[in-house]
Amino acid sequence: MDGEVWTVRRCMDWTVDYLSRLGDERPRLTAEWLLGAATGLKRIELYMNMDRPLSAEERGVMHHAVVRRRSGEPLQYIVGETAFRSLDVWCEPGVLIPRPETEMLVEVVLEHLDRAVLNVGPEGFRAWRERIELPWNAEVDQARREEAERLRQERAEASAEGAAAEAASAEADGDVPAPASQEVPAQEALPHAANDPAAADELPCARVLEVGCGTGCIALSLVAERPNRVTCVAIDIDEHACDLARRNRDRHALTSTEVDIRQGDLVAPVRPDEFGTFDVLVSNPPYIPSAVMADLPREVAQFEPHLALDGGADGLDVFRRLLAAAPQMLRPGGLLACELFEDATEPAAELCRAAGFEEVRVVSDLTRRPRFVLARVPMAR
Repeated sequence: MDGEVWTVRRCMDWTVDYLSRLGDERPRLTAEWLLGAATGLKRIELYMNMDRPLSAEERGVMHHAVVRRRSGEPLQYIVGETAFRSLDVWCEPGVLIPRPETEMLVEVVLEHLDRAVLNVGPEGFRAWRERIELPWNAEVDQARREEAERLRQERAEASAEGAAAEAASAEADGDVPAPASQEVPAQEALPHAANDPAAADELPCARVLEVGCGTGCIALSLVAERPNRVTCVAIDIDEHACDLARRNRDRHALTSTEVDIRQGDLVAPVRPDEFGTFDVLVSNPPYIPSAVMADLPREVAQFEPHLALDGGADGLDVFRRLLAAAPQMLRPGGLLACELFEDATEPAAELCRAAGFEEVRVVSDLTRRPRFVLARVPMAR
């Protein structure tokens, strides 16, 4: 290496040029990701510190990262994380990388829960959306939880003191006083326990079962975006995936009560007393038809786990098993929501209709490709 100082600028320019010659489709974005991981700087901070020299350790990390990228390894594995909706989740080789399409699967499930289970009106839904579009911050989330717990305790103590005073007054007067009016100001009238922790137990809650949780991104997003209103049981057959999902859960200050992560095949870890208690069964199962596996991009086929990709001859092997299990797992009227290979969505919908599911429909992703199959078990069974 020459004696010239390796600044952020020089390293970025060199990396962009090198990756361009290797055929990287987005060399500057790749360079930004890798430099950010090596230095700990956010994207905007990189451009504000272009003349900052890299330490020997940072140069070593950057060199190793470029070598890994040269081999075709996905960026998410190299930098160790990716963004998913309002969360940043850790990624590791051996566990499927979350995709943008799956973010829309979360959106579809949330819309169903808001309308069919949580009874969120249009105004409340819009207000909720405004809240979740703010950047996620684990420290802020932890502070919110501590504040919510403090309010719960204060209100519980106030309620107990008030009840004792009313009881004493009623005994003295020989009658029972009417309860005081407790109108909630309009700006706080959101169906969100963070705004009124004391009302948490009075609002409807939803239970979600996720099969094939991987990093945990689906279950964690559902709970994080509807705090105190949604709980999830998240299952994966792979212990490494379960361990990673638990670490992602801890990263965002969520608890095992909110997201219960279990290892096992399909719905085997669901206890008999939990049968028929879930409002939604959601899954992004292995769905690539076996014949298509050979056509996958190299960085997918060579680095991501085939166990989480290969869906059998028509891509529906695991889906059929989910379809058979769903009536046992879901409440009457519960929703089965699955992400599938685009050419398999209509055959999957037909399987749902043949199995007696109602309101079966196919939903397209943001690229207008058919991607999700939704079906509800009958209300009367």
